[in-house]
Amino acid sequence: MAKPGPLIVIGGKEDKEGDREILCRVADHCGGGKMVIVTVGSGVPDEYFAEYKQIFRSLGVKDIQQFHVTERVQSSDPKKLACFEGATAIFMTGGDQLRIASQMGDTPAEAALRKAWEAGAVIAGTSAGASVMSDIMMVGVRRDGMRIGDMHMASGFGLVRNVIIDQHFAERGRISRLISAVSHNPRILGIGVDEDTAFVLEGERLLIVGAGAVYVVDGEQVTHSNIGEADAKNALSVYDLKLHVLRAGDQFDLDSRRPIPTEAVAASAAAATGATKKAGKKRAGNGKGKEPAAGGPPR
Repeated sequence: MAKPGPLIVIGGKEDKEGDREILCRVADHCGGGKMVIVTVGSGVPDEYFAEYKQIFRSLGVKDIQQFHVTERVQSSDPKKLACFEGATAIFMTGGDQLRIASQMGDTPAEAALRKAWEAGAVIAGTSAGASVMSDIMMVGVRRDGMRIGDMHMASGFGLVRNVIIDQHFAERGRISRLISAVSHNPRILGIGVDEDTAFVLEGERLLIVGAGAVYVVDGEQVTHSNIGEADAKNALSVYDLKLHVLRAGDQFDLDSRRPIPTEAVAASAAAATGATKKAGKKRAGNGKGKEPAAGGPPR
């Protein structure tokens, strides 16, 4: 039975001209198969499609198709949905995450996307295409998000469970609005992703890649919050919030809500390699000097 493919969640403005580390990962996971570029979030979908098509073609992806709708009813059109059949990669561009969710959410289009992912396809999203991958997403945030009434949220696709994702994070000073979002929903983790940075999720473990950082806001142990106050103009007050800042190579376990430093990952990999070599030597040693059984075939 196939397992779901990886998720690549990009903070926006990924490198498109240099080594293109993040987009190369998406192309590699596509594995020579079909890629669908979802431009539903964009106000200039054909421009976005042309740009990414050229980039992914240069990275070796040959079969590239576009999925775009302007009305929700089109997300049930079998002709439009056909592009998802057999796809090994789906890339969601930036734009407006509410547009993506409102046009595709809980439609045959979302079901087709999810079916491809559950069959092993990689799903990547940048900027708005990243935000829509979580259970809950921020929409229409007023001011800096630090007033109780500033925050407005809607449902995303729920591919990344029990988190809320924000993008363009350090570049647009979005720490306050992520704290506010987590204060509204303390059971979830808030994950902020810098530009030209991504996390790759396989199972319950995140791997950080790219040039910037990923920030994880954890409100599970918060001891005080005034988020329930009636006056929406009041400033937010919250105590004992936990923040992790992760760089490229770091990993984070969603189950334990704990980071896994680069050094620990390297040590674990080295131990696994050593165990494999030791087992190989033992197998080789077990066969040394043994004569084949009389009348039996040579070993």
